[in-house]
Amino acid sequence: MSQKTPQTMKPATAAKKLGIYLPAAPAEFQEGQVTREELNTLLAEPPAWLQELRVNGPHPRPVVAHKLNVSIAGLARAGVEDALTTEQIEALLADRPQWLQTERASLAAVRAEEKRVREAAETK
Repeated sequence: MSQKTPQTMKPATAAKKLGIYLPAAPAEFQEGQVTREELNTLLAEPPAWLQELRVNGPHPRPVVAHKLNVSIAGLARAGVEDALTTEQIEALLADRPQWLQTERASLAAVRAEEKRVREAAETK
């Protein structure tokens, strides 16, 4: 019997699964392949660098959108294309620029409509 080779993924895929911004990760993470076992270990017992990235960022766009409670498209419409740190996100939440208020209202309306459609489909 031949020995199974471990399933590996590109660093970008692993970063996405970890919810981190790849360019902010250590070079050894960015340059190598990540096995499924290594990913599970990172998820279960995150090292200091991963904990730091998750707390302070910079955060990838999906995480930024989630923390601001807007869609990724809403970030793009507002011209937010770069990764943001937790400090920058908190400043936006404190300042509440007009684009943020508009995009949050838009996402809330979309979610309400999706809920209405879901409930209508369940009653049929």
